[in-house]
Amino acid sequence: MDRPPGNTDWLENKDRQQSRPPIPNGRPDGPQSRPPGNTNGNGGGGGNLNKWLLLIVGVMLAVYIYTYFSSSANNVAQQSTEISYTELYQQIDAKNIKSATFSGQDEITGAFKTPYKNQTQYRVTQLPQGDSKLPQLLVDSGATVTYQPPADNSFWLTLLINFLPWIFLIALFIFFTRRATQGQQGIFSFGKSRAKLILEDRPSTTFADVAGVDESKYELQEVVEFLKTPQKFQRLGGKIPRGVLLVGPPGTGKTLLARAVAGEAGVPFFSMSGSEFVEVLVGVGASRVRDLFEQAKKASPSIIFIDEIDAVGRQRGASINTNDEREQTLNQLLVEMDGFDTRQAVVVIAATNRPDGLDQALLRPGRFDRRVTVDRPDWNGRLAILKIHARNVPLSPDVDLLAVARSTTGMVGADLANLVNEAALLAARRNLEQVNMQCFDEALDKIVLGAERPLVLSEDDLNVTAYHESGHALTNLLMPDGDPVTKVTIVPRGQALGVTMYTPLDDRYNYEKEYLLTRIVTALGGRAAEQVVFNRVTTGAENDLQRVTQISRQMVMRWGMSERLGTISFSERQSPFASGNDSVAPSDYSEDTAELIDEEVQRIVGSCYGQAIDLLATHRPTLDRMAQELRRHETIDSKQLISILEETGVPVPAAQLQSGQKGGVTLAPPPPKNEPAQPPEVE
Repeated sequence: MDRPPGNTDWLENKDRQQSRPPIPNGRPDGPQSRPPGNTNGNGGGGGNLNKWLLLIVGVMLAVYIYTYFSSSANNVAQQSTEISYTELYQQIDAKNIKSATFSGQDEITGAFKTPYKNQTQYRVTQLPQGDSKLPQLLVDSGATVTYQPPADNSFWLTLLINFLPWIFLIALFIFFTRRATQGQQGIFSFGKSRAKLILEDRPSTTFADVAGVDESKYELQEVVEFLKTPQKFQRLGGKIPRGVLLVGPPGTGKTLLARAVAGEAGVPFFSMSGSEFVEVLVGVGASRVRDLFEQAKKASPSIIFIDEIDAVGRQRGASINTNDEREQTLNQLLVEMDGFDTRQAVVVIAATNRPDGLDQALLRPGRFDRRVTVDRPDWNGRLAILKIHARNVPLSPDVDLLAVARSTTGMVGADLANLVNEAALLAARRNLEQVNMQCFDEALDKIVLGAERPLVLSEDDLNVTAYHESGHALTNLLMPDGDPVTKVTIVPRGQALGVTMYTPLDDRYNYEKEYLLTRIVTALGGRAAEQVVFNRVTTGAENDLQRVTQISRQMVMRWGMSERLGTISFSERQSPFASGNDSVAPSDYSEDTAELIDEEVQRIVGSCYGQAIDLLATHRPTLDRMAQELRRHETIDSKQLISILEETGVPVPAAQLQSGQKGGVTLAPPPPKNEPAQPPEVE
């Protein structure tokens, strides 16, 4: 399992994981990411042009077909002969009318049975008042009579039908012309800034939405006052600070603080990530820097916020893989920050969690004048952060945010926001009206330990896991400098088969040698319990041994806690804001010193392991009771641990009494005193 944040710690019985088989030839089996087709670099523009040309040709063909059929219909209409009303009656009497169609009250059209005047079609204009007897006469003569509404031959309809296709073609031509113009302009838009602008009249974040970083807010209050009333400082010869660098671990609220400054000052806020400056085209990054600062000067007073500035502000010439484009962008940034007009109220706020890699020219006074550290909050800060994130969450009366704040040591604002959200989601899945304390506890376990895994373990594995976790808990309780144990469980979570959690009462910033030795003894308690009870060891202590080796090596190499090596450090100080392993490979000391370091590490670990075995062998009945309760309940808390210690006659540590409460706990009956303790059975 990964290293826990801050002082919150746990010990786990880790099961072995099967390694993932290697991929043949070192490449994935999926298709190549590059699509087939045109590779000449024109981005498929020719294909799009061909599609549009085909569309134009299709439209013109449709217009031609429409015109052709319209002319054909007119030709058909022109082939019919115009006859008089008298001639129509004559043809009716001769029974030569095949069909007659009445078009409203104006016209009669139809066909002859035999041609009349060399025409088979006829057209007759009706009488002004109509002839009511005519339809019946036609029917009696054997003609087919039909009716249809009159044709709308209005002027506007004719105009629309004739000119609509041409209007459409002209509009299509104008559209393509404008698209071509925009495409030409897009070639020169690479150098434009892509910063997101938040205007001063929009509702924004204020300092009331930020908690847990009171020292950082105090440092930024002066920047807000600069932006609100710059004349107040300029009249006395003072200059507005050019830049403020926010430094801190990920998730501590650096971006939130920058937005709060903009919200408090009520000025335009230009936000941009450091990676957005660099493009494939040479010179684009420098052009975007110039454009960004030009926009900020026009909107003065304003704020420019550059998130993750280490993407463009790395030390120049520090690596053989130097990127000229990134260096040009950094050079332009240095010039723009040093070229500000002192009368223009433009402040640059940047955020990073790797300040050790920034270029020194960027950090000198006159560019980033102030460096504000946004560190992990203490328990008071965590309580304030929880209150902010829980403002819109209905909480049950049993929710104790103070207890949650004390049990989340090392968490940052983003972690606490995720905790409140997970608790709310859990309550919603259970159809609860309010979020209760149980939801918070389970959400914390899910975040810190991982989700439960439905594993079916054998009786032997369950016994080993129960004794392993009981060994962790008991050695921690028996050591004078141990932290209170809050929970012991053998429910598989994440990559662990069992977990022992213990949380300090207060945040720690300095660690005594005795406390570090206690942590080593506690970590080795699981392996020692397996040795004492079963006289054999398992692979469940893999994570414990890794942590033990790390702590002991840091005691020898970094903190000068070895009598043989003395007060000498054999490692370089790492960035306190960078995540990852802090260990450094040996580079600046001899092989004899490296052997001596290994000997001291082995001596510390061996001494602590022997101490853990002695403690567990001496208090074997307490160890058996803990394992028995773990097999019965699967999870035991601090109250049950206190009851077990009192039952077996072990003095309860004062720190454990502060973290747990007695009463209301149901324990299994203790084993008979005259019989040796046996591994617990499942009830």
